[in-house]
Amino acid sequence: MLELFQSGGLLMWPILACSVVAMAIVCERFWTLNRRAVTPVDLTGQVQQLIERRDLNPDRIRSIRDDSPLGRILAAGLENLGRGRYVMKDAIEEAGRHVVHELERFLNSLGTIAAITPLLGLLGTVIGMIKVFAAITSFGVGDPTVLASGISEALITTAAGLSVGIPSLMFYRYFKSKVNALTVSLEQEALRLVETIHGDRAPHTATSA
Repeated sequence: MLELFQSGGLLMWPILACSVVAMAIVCERFWTLNRRAVTPVDLTGQVQQLIERRDLNPDRIRSIRDDSPLGRILAAGLENLGRGRYVMKDAIEEAGRHVVHELERFLNSLGTIAAITPLLGLLGTVIGMIKVFAAITSFGVGDPTVLASGISEALITTAAGLSVGIPSLMFYRYFKSKVNALTVSLEQEALRLVETIHGDRAPHTATSA
């Protein structure tokens, strides 16, 4: 394996670095974008019960904010509980934008890796072919071993770039879709809280996702 890596030339190093970064991002996003961690089961219902019991205080709101991304959004609304529906919605929307930005963290980097690693492989192919033609110019085509180094570099870097780029693109698309789904869930839970507080919707128990 080490010999194969070395045969790919210098461009194997940035491709390897991209693969390590991509793997770290994928593992971190799988951990962070867990649905139960982002939108805990019936957190909104628990908040509604606290409101009904008039048991809200700054410490409880702080605890709700620190609980999860959904908690941050709900806490923004609770901090503006007595300021009217539109003020509460504005506060929730502002907090929601920050939360969604956090959910999308590192995804642009993953998308960039998915785009550049095949290009690095292609660049390796071009460099390898340049070496092949330079060898042909100098030594002719009579000895295949003279051409082997350039051909090997061309094929290995291409394969390495695609091997990193394809999974990176798949995970990028997957996480973008997951963030979109979580964003919808966060919006629904926030709207449920606002409408319940202002008398537009009766409280109900949320089902687990």
